[in-house]
Amino acid sequence: MKRRLTLTLVGAALIGLALAGCATSAPSAPSASAPAAGTDATVATTTLGRVVVDGKGMTAYFFDNDQANSGSSTCTGQCETIWPAITSKSSTPTVTGITGIVGTITGVAGGKQVTINGRPIYTYAGDKAPGDTNGQGVSGIWYVVAPSGNEIKSAATKSGY
Repeated sequence: MKRRLTLTLVGAALIGLALAGCATSAPSAPSASAPAAGTDATVATTTLGRVVVDGKGMTAYFFDNDQANSGSSTCTGQCETIWPAITSKSSTPTVTGITGIVGTITGVAGGKQVTINGRPIYTYAGDKAPGDTNGQGVSGIWYVVAPSGNEIKSAATKSGY
């Protein structure tokens, strides 16, 4: 009787260990580490490689309807709600790792919108966590920004706004 109880306990322990070994966690998407406090934009690694992110680690995008060095954004109304501007409190934004030319324009809402190589940058409301790149290729006019200030167009075009 004692032997049977011991074998039962040992068997239960082995089953518990085997089940624990089977537990897996979902693979996590690459994400941006938290930028330093007061940083307006920096660089992080995502599934699309090294990209520009805002001060909260959210991926930055270019809007192909914007013209470089025009001094304005063409993303207004509903666009502005879905694609919020990346802003700075200063006309000389605090950035790290960005090799493109960084500046600001007067944004649609009146603040200082950050620009790279003369083009305004935005985040995407569809990105829920740092490192998400859900806005990549939306409507064939929204693209992730590389640290050099070039667009990254490696992902397929998505429909939507």
